[in-house]
Amino acid sequence: MSQKYVYLFTEGNAKMRELLGGKGANLAEMTNIGMPVPQGFTITTEACTQYYEDGRRINDEIMAEIMEYVAKMEEINGKKFGDLQNPLLVSVRSGARASMPGMMDTILNLGLNDDVVNAMIKGNPDPKFERFVYDSYRRFIQMFSDVVMEVGKKYFEQLIDKMKAEKGVKLDIELSAADLKKLAEQFKAEYKAQIGSDFPSDPKVQLYEAIRAVFRSWDNPRANVYRRDNDIPYSWGTAVNVMPMVFGNLNDNSGTGVAFTRDPATGEKKLMGEFLTNAQGEDVVAGVRTPMKIDLMAEKFPEAYAEFVDVCKKLEEHYRDMQDMEFTVENGKLYMLQCRSGKRTAQAALKIACDLVDEGMRTEAEAVAMIDPRNLDTLLHPQFDSAALKAAKPMGKGLGASPGAACGKVVFTAEDAETWKARGEKVVLVRLETSPEDITGMKAAQGILTVRGGMTSHAAVVARGMGTCCVSGCGDIMMDEENKRFTLAGKEFHEGDWISLDGSNGNIYDGIIKTVDATIGGDFGRIMGWADKYRRLKVRTNADTPRDAKKARELGAEGIGLCRTEHMFFEADRIAAFREMICADNAEDRETALNKILPYQQNDFEALFEALEGYPVTIRFLDPPLHEFVPTEEKDIEMLAATQCKSVDEVKALIESLKEFNPMMGHRGCRLAVTYPEIARMQTKAVIRAAIKVQRAHPEWKIVPEIMIPLVGEV
Repeated sequence: MSQKYVYLFTEGNAKMRELLGGKGANLAEMTNIGMPVPQGFTITTEACTQYYEDGRRINDEIMAEIMEYVAKMEEINGKKFGDLQNPLLVSVRSGARASMPGMMDTILNLGLNDDVVNAMIKGNPDPKFERFVYDSYRRFIQMFSDVVMEVGKKYFEQLIDKMKAEKGVKLDIELSAADLKKLAEQFKAEYKAQIGSDFPSDPKVQLYEAIRAVFRSWDNPRANVYRRDNDIPYSWGTAVNVMPMVFGNLNDNSGTGVAFTRDPATGEKKLMGEFLTNAQGEDVVAGVRTPMKIDLMAEKFPEAYAEFVDVCKKLEEHYRDMQDMEFTVENGKLYMLQCRSGKRTAQAALKIACDLVDEGMRTEAEAVAMIDPRNLDTLLHPQFDSAALKAAKPMGKGLGASPGAACGKVVFTAEDAETWKARGEKVVLVRLETSPEDITGMKAAQGILTVRGGMTSHAAVVARGMGTCCVSGCGDIMMDEENKRFTLAGKEFHEGDWISLDGSNGNIYDGIIKTVDATIGGDFGRIMGWADKYRRLKVRTNADTPRDAKKARELGAEGIGLCRTEHMFFEADRIAAFREMICADNAEDRETALNKILPYQQNDFEALFEALEGYPVTIRFLDPPLHEFVPTEEKDIEMLAATQCKSVDEVKALIESLKEFNPMMGHRGCRLAVTYPEIARMQTKAVIRAAIKVQRAHPEWKIVPEIMIPLVGEV
């Protein structure tokens, strides 16, 4: 028996997702549980892999099997492909095993040609039916040309707009049968002008090309970007679903829609969705016409609506999750075209998971496993008040480099950020780009906005480490740092003007948008409680400051896994002493400088031990190379030279000598401790003294300092 590449919906089930893709597996599953699904077949993901192996063509063996299944589909549905008496028209849709909404391509109304169109019209003299046939035909030519032959959509849209302008109408549905017939002719002429050959009239050729196009769309740019962002392997491939058309655009007693069994934004248990009468699915998704709320369907198609409500209940109970569904009503009869677990916001995910446990549909452990941990990050940072956000319009956009919401007065330097904060102001630090010198200002700010830099720039990385909101790389900003002003969206902003940043999506707003602090309560608290109950893994935090350590402890961290001590050297009074140590000519002078830092370090460690209440703390000794601690600006170099009684040239030579050629093999980590053992000695004293002091103050805790020596390599 050679390999099977094609399955009828009756031959599959939900467990065959890897082979049939998400859509195919769910169509099969809906068929199994008695839902009204138009009966077709799925071409497997393995056929897609084979298509790429065969140099992007569908081999004869697979094509023969597809045609065999076309015959089976004709038999089940009592219609024939390309037949003039009773033609079978099909849709061809992609369906990868992971949901990729809107990323890949679909072709509707396949199987139409001039002869079939004429025969259909002859068989039904109703003028409304004639309009429906030509509407379906022009849609098919347009989709086939765009998706299969890659002739741009715009050419056809221009022809439609021209036709509507000539007729003085606003909507596609106001065009008559004669108008649509003329459009179909114009579309075919446009196809020939672009491709150089006639529009294919043989349904078998149309089908071959459409299937090939779906396989090819697995590799289109938007699908590749989506896969990268969502960790979907390229090797999976996509399945193709071929199913008989049901027509939401047949007449006014027909329609199409998309619905969710619960609200995907809030998680509330109520049917949410939209539908359009006399339309095909693409119209709802493409936003060509404004759809109606799903509740109005009860007035338009009462019987189909009652059946749909029942289907929703059954699907949710069957899959035990919120469902996202596509459906069509043809002449008052309901057909289900797709179901999948719906995409949802982090808040909705928590509510739905908790509600499913309360409704007896899921266990606590299953509810925890339903949550995508990446989404929860957004809930741990300050949020904009949702009502205030709805009313606001972004004036610009950068990269959402560090999540959270920030609102404050614009300042342009780290010093100003500190000064303004000291007098009780909330500030947003706006810079071309940030450098290590800006660390204190970054700490003082509610949020950070940079003109340059990406997701891995200094600002982005440091802000994420500090849990501070950051939007980086907003190239639309015209910056004038010298005069403390910038221009964005045609408006000039000066020091002290209010702006708001959304670090989750990179949006920048003019003025004040109210923020609310993140709390772990309600559904979030319940889910985290269940997570604690079933987990085997213990979680520590990364924290360098008592404030971060205290917050981490509140959020349930069981210790610090990494405290980077170099962040503690950047405070103004310490960096001066540390630079004095770097400039020192002998070990004795170095120790004198380090002794100035010792009490600060000890205080830092005491505060960390206190915050962690007896949980372990791993302290990493100084890691970065020394050149990161020396100044880069000319005026700062001159100041350092003066305080160290050295010439500017001597300081510059020293800075130059500290620069690394290869950062991974450079003069850093444990290699620094070999050259300057006094640094490690000072840090060890600070750690041990702090541990002893806190242990004495809190005999009920067991203080265990853990010291990590960075970059130690051994065989």
